[in-house]
Amino acid sequence: MSTPAPERVCVVGSGWAFTSGISYYTCRLATALAEEHEVSTILMRRLIPKVLYPGRTRVGKRVNKIEYPEKMPVYDGIDWFWGTTVIGALRFLRRERPTVVVFQWWTGAVLHSQLLLALAARRMGARIVIEFHETQDTGEARFNGAAAYLNFVGAKLIQLASSFVVHSDYDLAAVSKRFPIGDRPIYVAPHGPYDHYADSAHEAQTTRSDVVGTDDDATVLLFFGTVRPYKGLEFLVSAFNSLEASEAAKLRLVIVGETWEGWSQPIIEAREGRNADKITVVNRYVSDEEVADFFTLADVAVLPYTRSSASGPLHVAMAYGLPTILSDVGGLRDGAEGYDGVIWVAPSSEASLKEAILAAPAAKGQRFQDPRSWGETTKIFDQLFDELPAATQPR
Repeated sequence: MSTPAPERVCVVGSGWAFTSGISYYTCRLATALAEEHEVSTILMRRLIPKVLYPGRTRVGKRVNKIEYPEKMPVYDGIDWFWGTTVIGALRFLRRERPTVVVFQWWTGAVLHSQLLLALAARRMGARIVIEFHETQDTGEARFNGAAAYLNFVGAKLIQLASSFVVHSDYDLAAVSKRFPIGDRPIYVAPHGPYDHYADSAHEAQTTRSDVVGTDDDATVLLFFGTVRPYKGLEFLVSAFNSLEASEAAKLRLVIVGETWEGWSQPIIEAREGRNADKITVVNRYVSDEEVADFFTLADVAVLPYTRSSASGPLHVAMAYGLPTILSDVGGLRDGAEGYDGVIWVAPSSEASLKEAILAAPAAKGQRFQDPRSWGETTKIFDQLFDELPAATQPR
């Protein structure tokens, strides 16, 4: 069978001004697709008015070390309020003339911009693909009218798509139930590895001795990611603080993450609980170099989600080969499929977490092979591209 001709692909996703996990995913996917296709990228820059963003104090500050390939055309980017930025994006789209546009779906805040780009791309003859990371951000869902807006504007974007991508069978069911997909194909593409941190060569800012002092026999547990209600940090902190002094003596808990949605109670309990002297809190969004530091010093990662479609921190932990205490919820079992280092716990269960914490020292020093690869991800995209309807003539 002959190899399909390369496509001209434009990936539309999150930029670096409002850095989040989707910013990294957009960069890694575009870079991986560029191995076989001609790829360009349009980035959403200012996602919403800065005053409304939970991480407003760091907007525009550089925390990423990875970059797009030097020869890849990148438009950075479209602002929420448009202005001249959307004119530049439409000119960029006309110049690049993609045959396929892949939209990252992660927030309703950018749907108006994505819809305009999709309409323009369709007029140029391009096929539209939507890659879902979740159906709707949990923080947005708290606001009156947010779900209705997403359903209305999102449905119009979905009408323009030929195919869809999700990361798990769990998301396949959720997306099919929530949105009017009809009989159009949905492909399950595994989330690629976040192994760019492990390749980071730098002088460590935080070392293991900063956490354990002279007690190198201690087992370091790492919670990493934004502190939000669905992350389950409150259950982890409660479980750790329930340990007797003798049980906590050889354990250390490191919490690294920026607070969103005003979810500060877990941080307060970590700093004031009875085992607070065994807990290190870094309550901010950290740089790529610092991410590498914390995963290097950790013995076991702990990700106690109460709900989740997919998890960027899980793919960082897997890239480092760490034993990982992980809630058996949502799409996480699919995300960790083939990884032998998972210690499964029940979601929202202090008792289950406590049992896993006490078992953690036995896993110290173990490392596991990450089964994920970006080649595995792009193979699904190649299949999708091959099965898309033919591109139409520009109008």
